[in-house]
Amino acid sequence: MSDVTQKDVDHALEVLGLTLPVTSETLARSRRVLLYTWDPARYANLTNNPKKYMEAYKKAEEMTKLVEAAHALLTAVLVPDDASDVNRET
Repeated sequence: MSDVTQKDVDHALEVLGLTLPVTSETLARSRRVLLYTWDPARYANLTNNPKKYMEAYKKAEEMTKLVEAAHALLTAVLVPDDASDVNRET
């Protein structure tokens, strides 16, 4: 993950609404809350207008992908992987 810049990390933190330092618990909680908020299925009864529904649904899908990508990036960069360190020592 050497091609990750500080700008990428800052954007991921902004998407998830977090500031440094980040723990695995706060990262998981933020992801869970945002995925619930942007769940595309929540827009099913928003309107009877198919065009407005599809716009909201697509926005929710985009935000879900963005949240997942930000979570993956921050997990890889900021949260230490203790399991791999233990395996290296043995």
